[in-house]
Amino acid sequence: MKKSKFSLLASIELLGAYILAALWVLPLLYAFWAAFHSSSDAIHFDIFSPLTLDNFREVWNQAPFLQYGINTFLIVSFILPLQLVISTLAAYAFARYEFTGSNIAFTLVLVQLMITPEILIVQNYGTLASMNLVDTITGVGLPYVASAFCIFLLRQTFKSIPKELEDAAKLEGCGPLGILWKVYVPLALPTYLAFALVSVSHHWNNFLWPLIITNTVESRPLTVGLGIFGAPESGVDWSIVSAATLLSIFPLLIAFLLFQKQFVQSFMQAGIK
Repeated sequence: MKKSKFSLLASIELLGAYILAALWVLPLLYAFWAAFHSSSDAIHFDIFSPLTLDNFREVWNQAPFLQYGINTFLIVSFILPLQLVISTLAAYAFARYEFTGSNIAFTLVLVQLMITPEILIVQNYGTLASMNLVDTITGVGLPYVASAFCIFLLRQTFKSIPKELEDAAKLEGCGPLGILWKVYVPLALPTYLAFALVSVSHHWNNFLWPLIITNTVESRPLTVGLGIFGAPESGVDWSIVSAATLLSIFPLLIAFLLFQKQFVQSFMQAGIK
C-alpha cells in the first residue's frame, strides 16, 4: 500500500515537472517560430510555411545589436572577476579567522541578501553621478562587485574543508594567501563555477539598473537595447521582436547547450538547491 502511494506521488510530481517544463519552453518555441517566419505566418502555425532570415537582417540593420552585445560582455567581464576576488577574501576571513565583530559583520552580509537592489537605485545613482560614472560600463557594474550571495556560498564551502589541509600547507611554508590559493580555491572550484553561472545569467539579463544608468548606445546592454527596440510606440512586429530576442539570448543559450553537463554537476557539488 505504501509502495503504491509513493508511486502515485512520484507520478504526480513527474507530471507536474513536465507541465512546468512545457509552460517554460512554450514562449521560447514561439520565439523561434516567429523569428524564422514572416509576420503573416508568425501567428499561423503552418508547418509548410516558408522559412526566412529577413527578420534577422532587419534587426541587424535597425539597431546596433553588435554594440549592445559587446557592452553586455564587457559588463559581465567587469563584474564577475571582481565578485570572485572580493568574495574569496571576505569568505576566507569569515571562515578561518576569529576577530572582534566577525559574527556581526557576517550577519550584516546576510542582511544584504534580504535587500533588493531596486531599493538602493536612487542612492547608487547619486553616488555614481558624483564620481562621473553615469552612462559608463563601470557605472553599470560597480554596484554589484561585492556579492553577499557569493560570500555566503564560499564561506560555507571553506568551512567544510578540513583544517588539516591548511596545517599541512603551513608546514610547507605557505602564508595565508598561499594557503588560500593552493588549498581553498582549488577545492571550491565547483562553487566558483556554480556562482559564475548565476552571476553571468543575472547580469546578462539585468534590465532596470542599466536602463536608469545608461543613456547612449556606447554603454547600453542587450536588455535595454531590446527594450527600446521593441517599444510599443515604435510599432510591434512580433517576428522582428522575436528575432531580436534570439540574438540577445543566443550566447547564453549556446553556452548552456555546450556545457549543460558541467552546469548540472557544478550545482550539485556546490549544494545549490
